[in-house]
Amino acid sequence: MPPRISGPQGLKSMTLCLRPTPSTIPATPSLQPLIQKATLTQRERDKLRQMKIDPYRWQLAQNRRNANLQRRAELADQRVTSWGDPVQGIVTPFVESFDSGGQAAESQVKRDDDGNPLEQPHELPTSKHILNYQLSQAELEEAIEASYQLTKPVPGISGTAVLDPEMAKMTADPEAHMARHRKAVEALRRITTLENGSSRDRRHANTRRIVETFGRHNTDQTVRQKALAFGQEERFEKIRGGPDTGSSEVQIAILTAKIRALSKMLAGPKGNKDKHNKKNLRLLLHRRQKLLKYMERKERGSGRWEHMIETLGLSPATWKGEIVVR
Repeated sequence: MPPRISGPQGLKSMTLCLRPTPSTIPATPSLQPLIQKATLTQRERDKLRQMKIDPYRWQLAQNRRNANLQRRAELADQRVTSWGDPVQGIVTPFVESFDSGGQAAESQVKRDDDGNPLEQPHELPTSKHILNYQLSQAELEEAIEASYQLTKPVPGISGTAVLDPEMAKMTADPEAHMARHRKAVEALRRITTLENGSSRDRRHANTRRIVETFGRHNTDQTVRQKALAFGQEERFEKIRGGPDTGSSEVQIAILTAKIRALSKMLAGPKGNKDKHNKKNLRLLLHRRQKLLKYMERKERGSGRWEHMIETLGLSPATWKGEIVVR
């Protein structure tokens, strides 16, 4: 049988094209995107046309755009830095005194590992007249004086006429009565001091301090009122008959005290796991933000607004932009 010679099976497998193969053609850079849409908008068509017409001019425009975006990002970072912390704001002496309920005269200083102070303490506003159990210093002094007068030995009465043997002993010895009275006074002062109170007692004391500081029954006579608009008539408001607890600045200050206490607790060793109190902190922050926006719209430029911002140290971050708690 003769040998078979391999050859083309048909004319379809043969090519008569004399042009070089595509691999030998030098590659030219294409300015068109790799992925093209089926339909392009008129703006996208104009961009592609500009890229084809003048690539150098197109690249310069892209560089200007990137520089503009970078500058906008830098300005946004500077604005956020200047606005301050949306949770704490700017810590002022009045806000710092919330930790002790207005009883500490100096601030707590930070110390290093060896116990050396890293800063000098500064003075804090105090409210020594506010005591625990909703008492004041004047009420305590009045009660002490009344008890002293009731237990004071009456001269001219013998010991047999007194039914209480302890009273008879004090009648015979006035010095013993005075020593017992001083001991009772010291016990009352230890009981009513806020240094031995709980966090709830300090919160109640801070609320009383806030009402005294920001209540309109006091500030209406001291701070500058908002200027009248053109054609607006002056309004004469009635004098408030009691402590003001419902004004916006009072509510904002109370929320600030709660936010400071809650944020300090969350900053502890296990605060990052306390999701429930993180939610409560967000609610307090957004509630304060709403009140601050209302106050800015109604009282911006007045003495009430300036007094509140300076005393509480509220920065623009507390009412502008988005508040994020991590």
